[in-house]
Amino acid sequence: MARKVSYKKLWKLLIDRDMTKTDLRDKTGISTVSLAKLGKDENITTDVLLKTCNGLDCDISEIMETVKE
Repeated sequence: MARKVSYKKLWKLLIDRDMTKTDLRDKTGISTVSLAKLGKDENITTDVLLKTCNGLDCDISEIMETVKE
């Protein structure tokens, strides 16, 4: 079975921290295009993932996971 990336953990983390997507963009410096890709569970660069983790002070496993399609 094929697997895909899911960023549901990221959206839950933002809710838990009372942050919006705009707050995330402002805090991490990621582009609106990258933010849109995250919202659609599309592939993004590791640079965007690292910026997100650094901005939120978290590990990559706290913002993404792989799930069966």
